[in-house]
Amino acid sequence: MKKNIAIIMGGYSSEYKISLKSGNVVFETLNKSKYNAYCIHIFKNKWVYVDENDVEFPIDKNDFSVTVKNKKITFHCVFNAIHGSPGEDGFMQGYFDLINIPYTSCGMYQAALTFNKRDCLSTLKPYGIKTAESYYINLGDTINENEIVTKVGLPCFVKANKAGSSFGVTKVHKKDDLQNAINVAFKEDNEIIIESFLDGVEVSVGVITYKGKTKVLPITEIVSENDFFDYEAKYLGKSQEITPARLSKELEEKVNTIAKKVYKILKMKGFSRSEYIFKDGEPHLLEINTIPGLTRESILPQQAAAAGISLPDLFDNAIEEALK
Repeated sequence: MKKNIAIIMGGYSSEYKISLKSGNVVFETLNKSKYNAYCIHIFKNKWVYVDENDVEFPIDKNDFSVTVKNKKITFHCVFNAIHGSPGEDGFMQGYFDLINIPYTSCGMYQAALTFNKRDCLSTLKPYGIKTAESYYINLGDTINENEIVTKVGLPCFVKANKAGSSFGVTKVHKKDDLQNAINVAFKEDNEIIIESFLDGVEVSVGVITYKGKTKVLPITEIVSENDFFDYEAKYLGKSQEITPARLSKELEEKVNTIAKKVYKILKMKGFSRSEYIFKDGEPHLLEINTIPGLTRESILPQQAAAAGISLPDLFDNAIEEALK
């Protein structure tokens, strides 16, 4: 019997357009002889199933079912393609745990923790995971620019603590520009993390659960045409993404070992993509994404392809692992 798969996409954050792209790639790619796939749009004002004619049917939030032509449809598994809130921060995971529907991403706690850059880095530091020097500000705090510069130096990065796709991120070269960067970050989140600039090779490392085992995918080297790997570099072609990365065997093994260690420390499941910068030959963790982009141009699918894993196989495996 074919399984009914709900592909959730959209979300409540600035990343919703990218999520819709990812979700539609999953829909087009899933094996139709094995799965009945349904595109489910999750927005603040509506949760709806959208059929092939763009007709919308409301989702019953009591059991995450949908009624089409007087027929009630329930789902065997949810494929989570929501970048940002509420798909990447634990809210959807908690909801599906309560109503007992399996889903393809990591669990609620892992999603909430990794989505909060400050908390995630603080959790990993005692395990010897190296990170940039950082300074935290909450909305309403007094801002002491001299203290910030003394702690993290210049240039530095001002980031929204809970946001993805480089929304709310500014590279600051002069102390006079700090306040404006802080204002930009506060538009995305009420918490900010300011980090020291790490000058080195940046890499992206995909780690997934594949056929029951933790698998590190071939590494991607990020070479941005812009000042850093910002939104334009990520999505508008202003970067080179080189897979496999041009690393020595020693550096490759170092970052692979750390990425796998992080995945296991946090008891992750499903997809993850973490970013590292090499400083003095040591990988420093920047952040972890648990719902990375899944379009054909996205980094994780590129890495899977380099490992000999096709998109249909990648997505099928994610569902099989969730159904276990």
